[in-house]
Amino acid sequence: MPKQIAIDGPAGSGKSTVARQIARKLGYLYIDTGALYRAVTLIALRRDNDLNDPTVLADLAGSMPLEVKMKADGQPAYFIAGEEVTDELRSPEVNGKVSEVAQIAAVRKQVTQKLQTLAGRKGIVMDGRDIGTVVLPNAEVKVFLEADLSTRVKRRQQELQSRGFFLPTAAVEEEVRQRDLTDSARSEAPLKRAADAHIIDTTHLSPDAVVDAIIALIKRQKKSTRQKEGDCF
Repeated sequence: MPKQIAIDGPAGSGKSTVARQIARKLGYLYIDTGALYRAVTLIALRRDNDLNDPTVLADLAGSMPLEVKMKADGQPAYFIAGEEVTDELRSPEVNGKVSEVAQIAAVRKQVTQKLQTLAGRKGIVMDGRDIGTVVLPNAEVKVFLEADLSTRVKRRQQELQSRGFFLPTAAVEEEVRQRDLTDSARSEAPLKRAADAHIIDTTHLSPDAVVDAIIALIKRQKKSTRQKEGDCF
C-alpha cells in the first residue's frame, strides 16, 4: 500500500471530507494541513497581532501549542493550550484571514516542516493546496479535486451552518472567490495541480463516490508497484 496520499484542491472541493473517509478505510493517519494555518490565524487574531508581520506569525507557527486528538467517531479535534477550538478554526473570522496568513513564506516554511515530520509516520492521508507539489512531492498517490463555484459555495455554506455560523450566500461566494484568488496568485507554494496528480471533478459526485474513485486509484498503484517489484527479480 502507498505510504503517502496527497489530496489537493480549492476551497469547497470536498478535500477534508474525502480525506477523512479514506484515512478511516485504510487505517491511516489523517492530517488536515489547513488546520495548522487556521490555528496560527486564530492565535494571531486572539492576540490582536499584525497579520502582515511575518516574523511574529512565523514565531507563532513554530511555537503554537496545537494538539490533535481523535474523537470516538474518528474525527480529529484540535486543541490550543488545552482548549478545544475545532469549530472556531473554521469560523468566518478565520476563514476571512487564513489565506493571507498562509501566503507568508516564513509561516509556510514552519508549517511545512511540521507536516513533513508528521508524514514520516507510516500510512498518512494529507489534504491541502500544495501537498502534492511542495509538502509531499514524492507521495505515491496524488489527487486534485475540482468542483464548479456554485457547488463549492453551497458546500462551504452548509459546513458553516453545521458549525453554527449562518452567512448569506453572497457573502460565502465572495469569501470563496477571494480565497481562490489569494491561494492561486500567491508567490509561495500557490494552489496548483501536481503534474502527476489525478484530477477528479466532484461537482456531481457524492463523497462516497469520490472516495471509491480514489480507493480505485490506490489499488491500481499498489498493483503497479507489485508488478515493478516483480520485474526486478
